[in-house]
Amino acid sequence: MKVDLLDDPQAMAIRDPEGMLQAILDLPAQCRRAWQEAQALHLPYKGLERMVVLGMGGSAIAADYLAAICPRPVVAVRGYQLPPWVDDRTLVVASSYSGQTEETVSAFQEALASTAPKVVLTSGGHLLSLAQEHAIPAFVISYKGQPRAALGYSLMPLLAIAQKVGLSDDLGPQVEEALALAEREAQALGPGGPDHRARDLARRLHGRLPVAYAAQHLVPVARRFKTQLNENAKAWAFFEELPEADHNAVLAYRIPQAVARLTLLVFIRAEGLHPRVEMRYRLTRRLAEETGVETVELTAPGSSPLAQMLSATVLCDLASCYLAFLNDVDPTPVPEIDRLKGWMAHPPI
Repeated sequence: MKVDLLDDPQAMAIRDPEGMLQAILDLPAQCRRAWQEAQALHLPYKGLERMVVLGMGGSAIAADYLAAICPRPVVAVRGYQLPPWVDDRTLVVASSYSGQTEETVSAFQEALASTAPKVVLTSGGHLLSLAQEHAIPAFVISYKGQPRAALGYSLMPLLAIAQKVGLSDDLGPQVEEALALAEREAQALGPGGPDHRARDLARRLHGRLPVAYAAQHLVPVARRFKTQLNENAKAWAFFEELPEADHNAVLAYRIPQAVARLTLLVFIRAEGLHPRVEMRYRLTRRLAEETGVETVELTAPGSSPLAQMLSATVLCDLASCYLAFLNDVDPTPVPEIDRLKGWMAHPPI
């Protein structure tokens, strides 16, 4: 009898020489270390009203996660320029795993000329050199791996920073629940674990066009899922936000029919959402299925928003890695991104 690839740890290991699957399984432990290390960061700033996080990829998605639970405004800036409204009551956090991300470095150099208080979050590179040159507080990431696998070191220091400068209340209880739940999810959903949700989702996604749907604080999880499917599984993927999608995206379910038949809508939900949003989840799924578009629903466990976000992230990250194996691709390398970076550094004629 033929053994299913996702039930064969040895076959998966062959397809994963750099250990992306283990990196995802280790994410809860990484988050715990990063949270503990961030407690030692000293910040002399008071009276702040908002935060801007300069970052791309996993650094920017960490800002989106914080923005979803922070009572004060948090804006992720994915680009080269500082927003014109940044002032001395705006904390500017430059977040880049490598310290070399050109968009982040460019925006941060602009911030250096402003009166805004600043913090740097990086493992080194030009960003850390700038922080040291200008005596700016820095949290130095002590993790080796792909930037997208360093979500714990992108997210947990941001949570600690928001708390330390008074933009958020005590996040400790939410963090503890989130980490405990994420640890249980990783153990249950990993290879050989008793919970098959992540593997079953990967099987359903295989050969399909995934579109993740989410609302409220789960929207950043849908966005993260989209990017993880891109980078790990090397697959097309998109995300939509409810209720906004009900005012436009639903009109596209029928055309072109060949795409509709291949599309799988993944609805990421949790308990405690606005009751009208809950209704929209149900009715949007119904509309899609009536027009021939398949759907699947994931329910994130947890009582706090952060716990729901982190538990759903573990499931979706694992599904993206399992899909990489089904696609027969190595989940770690990102050759097209590296090629584009090379072109940006030395534009081809």
